[in-house]
Amino acid sequence: MGGGTVTGVAATARIGARGDGRGGTALPVLEGEGPLAPRRTRGSGGAARVLLVGAMSGPLGGDRFAVGADVADGARLHIGSAAATLALPGQSKGAAHYDVRLTVADGGELHWLPEQLISAAGSELYVTTRVELGATASLVLREEQVLGRAAEEPGRLTSRLTLRIADRTVLDQELACGLGAPGGWDGPSGLAGHRAVGQLLIARPEFGTSPVTPQVLGEGAALMPLPGPAALVTVVAADARVLRRVLDRALESFSG
Repeated sequence: MGGGTVTGVAATARIGARGDGRGGTALPVLEGEGPLAPRRTRGSGGAARVLLVGAMSGPLGGDRFAVGADVADGARLHIGSAAATLALPGQSKGAAHYDVRLTVADGGELHWLPEQLISAAGSELYVTTRVELGATASLVLREEQVLGRAAEEPGRLTSRLTLRIADRTVLDQELACGLGAPGGWDGPSGLAGHRAVGQLLIARPEFGTSPVTPQVLGEGAALMPLPGPAALVTVVAADARVLRRVLDRALESFSG
């Protein structure tokens, strides 16, 4: 057999949402390749709904995945995933990369609510999520990261989240954890022994005049306003089930 270099899979999904002129949302762009397959599902209230369906395992070592979503003025788009994303080691020795780019114009609304990301033993994954919002755009974004499967040590996971509103950076943070991450990630000022971490990022124009109040939401959970019409909920938890419950409760409080 040949001894050539093993490389990973490169795949991209693109989603574009526009108002349809009748109070609903059209999807003139809905395309994916390889392991990234976006599928439109039944929407409600004028919003279009899309599920990202994984056609293959991964990302594996060396893979490069990218998802881009663009929401125009007056469009409402909800994006989820059909199952958890499982980062696994692959034949390639390189790290895997998963890049997400979300853009919402003035008057648009995006809900980005994928299932959790699980960092399996031996994997190495870099996740970058960049969000660009217009001044009057709305956003609900959830991230959930689980370190290792049951009774398993995690791989290395590095995640960076950036939010810009009206060309102003209001959040730029990075988390590195797992084998090979800088020291202290699992200490008292880091995850403190927890194996699930997540956040809920909310942006609404009305926060500009009525910002949220910082508060502790329970053990390992806190809400804080951001310097812009946005708020961030951060949670550490023992497992994915507890993490989702706390994040769901926080989201419900914004819907009331």
